[in-house]
Amino acid sequence: MRAMLLVNPKATTTNHRTRDVLIRALSAAVDLTVEETGYRGHAAALASTAHAKGYDTVAVLGGDGTVNETVNGLLEGEGHDQGERPSLLVIPGGSANVFARALGLPNDPVQATGAVLEALQEGRKRSVGLGQALWDDQSRYFTFCSGLGYDAEVVRAVEGLRGAGRKATPARYVNTALRHYLSTDKRHAAMSVKGPGIPTAEGVFMAIICNTTPWTYVGSQAVSPTPWASFETGLDLLGLQRMGLPSMASIIHQILTERDTLPKGRHLVQLHDEPEFTISAERPVAFQLDGDYLGERESVTFRSIPNALQVLV
Repeated sequence: MRAMLLVNPKATTTNHRTRDVLIRALSAAVDLTVEETGYRGHAAALASTAHAKGYDTVAVLGGDGTVNETVNGLLEGEGHDQGERPSLLVIPGGSANVFARALGLPNDPVQATGAVLEALQEGRKRSVGLGQALWDDQSRYFTFCSGLGYDAEVVRAVEGLRGAGRKATPARYVNTALRHYLSTDKRHAAMSVKGPGIPTAEGVFMAIICNTTPWTYVGSQAVSPTPWASFETGLDLLGLQRMGLPSMASIIHQILTERDTLPKGRHLVQLHDEPEFTISAERPVAFQLDGDYLGERESVTFRSIPNALQVLV
């Protein structure tokens, strides 16, 4: 088996020595070519050539951002048919590693390498569905989540801190979310949700779109606002129509402690297993996808793409 390994040298939780150990372990199992990513979009560009160059698998050692780029490169490159497209192999190296953990992989890169080596030996794969976001004649696939409003504003703020050289730790996300909440407009909701066969819901402050569960992690704690979401179903959504302290305290408590139960509340918008819906806004609102801030948008359509990718796991 020929494999291309994409390595993010700036991955949060790995160092040069660990990466060398993991590369040697993979090299013993497959015919491995290693490519280091050097700039935003590099992983997508490399992955898009994998089929044409005869690779059977594209492996990723990095965080959710590198995984997302790789997935988009695989789906947009040559070999659009799932039977021809290289499979994906993921080794977590970022701060949250939501996609890898949602697949059931250990969060430790060394332990995860052991798990994927077993999958390689046994030829064990699973088919996963993806989400797709479409806006302004653009589109992008996502593996676990997207969001508009408050959560995307927090992602934007954390990315700014990372640009200043600070690590994206769970504590930094929590502190940033708390500080940002104090300055968030809690009176004028801008968004509405509509779709085929879906009653229009207006007055939405924050929309979380999930392709699987959990939505994210705070350290080892899974956060599950859409506990029924999975790679085998359509997209799920949780929208908040109130951002006051009592409402926020209730929803946070529920998604942290009742991970198998749908959140309850009179001012929640909830969708499950939907093939398509659109979120529109009266003014530009922050937009994130797999934890990557993508600017402000006034309308984004979300689609479920079933059985989009084969993953070794």
